[in-house]
Amino acid sequence: MSFDTVLFYLLAIVLVVAAFRVITATSPVTGVLHLILTFFTASMMWMLIQAEFLALVLVIVYVGAVMVLFLFVVMMLDMRTEGLKQGLKVYLPLGLTIGGIMVLEMAFVLLRSWGDAPALPVPADDFDNTLALGTAMYTQYAYAVEIGGVVLLVGMICAIALTLRKRGDYKRTDPGKQVRVRAADRVRLVSMPAQVETADAQSEGAQK
Repeated sequence: MSFDTVLFYLLAIVLVVAAFRVITATSPVTGVLHLILTFFTASMMWMLIQAEFLALVLVIVYVGAVMVLFLFVVMMLDMRTEGLKQGLKVYLPLGLTIGGIMVLEMAFVLLRSWGDAPALPVPADDFDNTLALGTAMYTQYAYAVEIGGVVLLVGMICAIALTLRKRGDYKRTDPGKQVRVRAADRVRLVSMPAQVETADAQSEGAQK
């Protein structure tokens, strides 16, 4: 057994355990941290099959940006897990049934494809997988990439529309009103007559 095979099985074990902990962790922060470990381990497995560009994109985009942002959101929301645990026993049998069906389907497809799969061709020394991926994305699969971009745009607009609500418990700044403001609207000069204290008032103040 070669070193690559041993490393693959080691990474696969870490990946499966980390993914299992994502869905079984009681703390949301713990689940997010295990999800980061899952993405990083998957990136290392892509490195084993010489897909360096995909591995770097997975680390930079998901681990370096999305997951860190998601972790900050979870920490700021201060999620309470007591309410989430109430319906766990009710939906657990259904969830296990659906999960088992999904595992059986994936195992059937993978075993079928693995048994009939031919030997992988050895790439040339000057093969650039980044160039090949970019060429395939923007030539053969250009419409799929554009549709994916439109779907992400629609999702972003929907998220903004769902969270953008009118609330009366905070003040909103209007830059247009700030620019058009005048000094006469903000400052008012009041002329008041001077008050002169008498000798009796000064003596009473000194006694106090």
